[in-house]
Amino acid sequence: MKKYFLFLNLLFTGMALAQTSIPEKEFENIEDEVIEWRRDFHQNPELSNREFETAKKIAAHLESLGMEVKTGVGKTGVVGILKGKENGKVVALRADIDALPVTERNELPFRSEVETEFLGTTTGVMHACGHDTHTAILMGAAEVLSQNKDKLNGTVKFIFQPAEEGPPPGEEGGAALMIKEGVLKNPDVDAIFGLHINSGTPVGTIRYKPEGTMAAVERFVINVQGEQTHGSAPWSGVDPIVISAKIIDGLQTIISRESKLTDGAAVITVGKITSGVRFNIIPESAEMIGTIRTLDPQMKELIITRMREMVPAIAEAYGGTATIEIQNNTAITYNDPELTQQMLPTLKKVAGNDKVELQKATTGGEDFSFFQEEVPGLYFFLGGQPLNSADPAPHHTPDFYIDESGLLLGVKAMSQLAIDYLNQ
Repeated sequence: MKKYFLFLNLLFTGMALAQTSIPEKEFENIEDEVIEWRRDFHQNPELSNREFETAKKIAAHLESLGMEVKTGVGKTGVVGILKGKENGKVVALRADIDALPVTERNELPFRSEVETEFLGTTTGVMHACGHDTHTAILMGAAEVLSQNKDKLNGTVKFIFQPAEEGPPPGEEGGAALMIKEGVLKNPDVDAIFGLHINSGTPVGTIRYKPEGTMAAVERFVINVQGEQTHGSAPWSGVDPIVISAKIIDGLQTIISRESKLTDGAAVITVGKITSGVRFNIIPESAEMIGTIRTLDPQMKELIITRMREMVPAIAEAYGGTATIEIQNNTAITYNDPELTQQMLPTLKKVAGNDKVELQKATTGGEDFSFFQEEVPGLYFFLGGQPLNSADPAPHHTPDFYIDESGLLLGVKAMSQLAIDYLNQ
């Protein structure tokens, strides 16, 4: 009997989805506009909590569609509210809007030439993770849905979020700050959807995973204290650079020898080391900044505990001292299983049954996870792999590139998810 009712539920769901489809022509008419927006954002990138001009462009577009618009949410975030023909549930669609301190390295006519100072270093600024495409896609979905609000049995809240890559040191930002300031309230959100374009996923493909899909992320800072001396006489001082090397080596053994990797992937990465001023001076101190990625809560606690124990012990063994600070950046990106199953027909409808693929979890991190801790959420991956590239550049690199022909599917998916969720 249960199987019979499940069959009826799926049947009626399919009928409901079929009745609320947006005509294909409406999507085709907006594709050029979405690509134009994306190129503008790509050429004019802004770092986390500094997305001032980006926010102005987003707000102007939403206002032109007749929406209620809130600006300055979470410092530079923008929220648009679109009310349908009837009162009902509230669904949120989210896009991140910030760029990275990366110097672009390609020949695109709309490449970024922006430079800035970041943590004391001169660097380029680049949308090296695809947030420019996410922003343009959601602006496109906002336009399509505003033209079809008679099909909405409820309200759509468009969340354009700053600082997904993390706010500058000493500042709040990102999803956590938007939530703190009430972005999921007034009206109260029932479910939230988000996407991430991927340079390694073929255009036209959507990938997803129920439950844990992306890792929890911690940021750590290690400060090593040695004793400065002449480079020709290392025995007369304590070398913090050598100690740093030993610490890095030791941290990797936590992963390779202490973490039960069959329970989930885990990573410790040192991304920046700062020390010294001259070739023949052993410096007094060194600083290391890095990240921890985990998909299992117990493994996360083990790794953090062992890092706190190991770092000062290694420094002491070599005659120095060291401190470590660990800060939580994101939780595990957790796709609500029931919501994922409920909306899977929508993803298959817009992309095709053979173009929606189940994937394994990744060690990338997303602060979309904070929204998912508050309301059920679904986060999926959109294909953006350049057609003639067998080995596309990874995200967060100077050569990162996205095929713009993949953007239209993102608009379709976000638009149809909103309509189908509200109408089920």
